Amino acid sequence: MTRILRMTFLVAVLFGLAGLLITRARPLDANALSGIVADAQAGAIIFAAAGCASCHAAPKAEGDDRLILAGGRSFPSDFGTFVAPNISSDPTAGIGAWTDVEILSALTRGVGQNREHLYPALPYAAYNKASLQDMADLVAYLRTLPADPTPSAGHDVGFPFNIRMALGGWKLLFNRDSFVIQGELTLEQDRGRYLVEALGHCGECHTPRNLLGGLDRSAWLSGAAIPGGQGRVPNITPGKLTWSTGEIVEYLTSGFTPDFDTAGGEMAEVVKNTAQLPQSDREAIAAYLKLVPAIE
Repeated sequence: MTRILRMTFLVAVLFGLAGLLITRARPLDANALSGIVADAQAGAIIFAAAGCASCHAAPKAEGDDRLILAGGRSFPSDFGTFVAPNISSDPTAGIGAWTDVEILSALTRGVGQNREHLYPALPYAAYNKASLQDMADLVAYLRTLPADPTPSAGHDVGFPFNIRMALGGWKLLFNRDSFVIQGELTLEQDRGRYLVEALGHCGECHTPRNLLGGLDRSAWLSGAAIPGGQGRVPNITPGKLTWSTGEIVEYLTSGFTPDFDTAGGEMAEVVKNTAQLPQSDREAIAAYLKLVPAIE
């Protein structure tokens, strides 16, 4: 019996160690940016497409204050309340002392400066589809923005969701770097897919999630419950969104709907970002949304 117990204990330990190895945090290689020359000016467009100010500017910030990425905005969810951190260029309160690779590891791998798993409230499960060139351009632009000394507030996440080690298992189950919409796409549709699925991370809000918070990719963009609140994020597949391509482009430009309504809530923030993109990008987003399988 003692021998059996010892063997059982040994197997359990081996399985535990294997689990830790498989789910460990994996930052980018130190040489990941070799040969890449970052362009801060190009990064300004990536900044808008990725919606960085919408989450990391101080609550209710307007105008140039939206470029002060002091954080502080709260995001309630079924797992607790997450608070956007300071990602300004401040070397102490922000990410000014982080290397480019460390910042990109956070954005595309969900790995912090100390090799800890980051919560997917940061949409790295979408940004992992972005090119390293675009992400490097984004980092170069972030470094041009004002520093702010406001300390980051902690998340309010209870047990067991406060065990970051478990996020390695979550990534293993749900973190996919493949695009949802596959097949032959035109150049415009391909650009739209990149903007929607990667940089714009639209699926993070518009796609339903399972009990563990993973996206249900079979119901892509078909709407979802508002996290921690009442109501639903709308279905934006052709099964519900029947606007013309031109009407979608106008909405992403001005916020005006075909019914003479205006974008409100979180979409008002999104329109502030899409309005800064080239017209061709808004047209590409519309072309992609027309391509998505309709869900009634």
